[in-house]
Amino acid sequence: MSDTTFDPKTIFENYRSAFAPALKAQQEGVKALDRVGRYQYDVAGDYLEWGLAQAQAALAAKTPADFVSKQVELTTALSEKLRARAQEFVALATDAQSSFVEMTKESAAKVAAESGKVAADIKKKVS
Repeated sequence: MSDTTFDPKTIFENYRSAFAPALKAQQEGVKALDRVGRYQYDVAGDYLEWGLAQAQAALAAKTPADFVSKQVELTTALSEKLRARAQEFVALATDAQSSFVEMTKESAAKVAAESGKVAADIKKKVS
């Protein structure tokens, strides 16, 4: 007859340790989505500022040459902001990728350690 006892604490601890990598992956995913959302909000703000500046330039221009020169100035400023945003996006993507790789390595190490424990326990029981 089997002498196993029902221990809810042990069961919950096993589930918690088994699903810890999935929980960490979800947390990292939410962080990445939050950062991307904030990034998109910032880019939209840049475009909004550019649009408002274009409207102000159209209303304030005295001659067509003034208007064109102001448009060129505003467009150049926007292109510089977007270049900086592109570099920011690359950094964001690189950070998310490195975080994911690190989490995957940790999870794989944890699974390997648990597999070793289970194999050792089975070997003991068989012997």
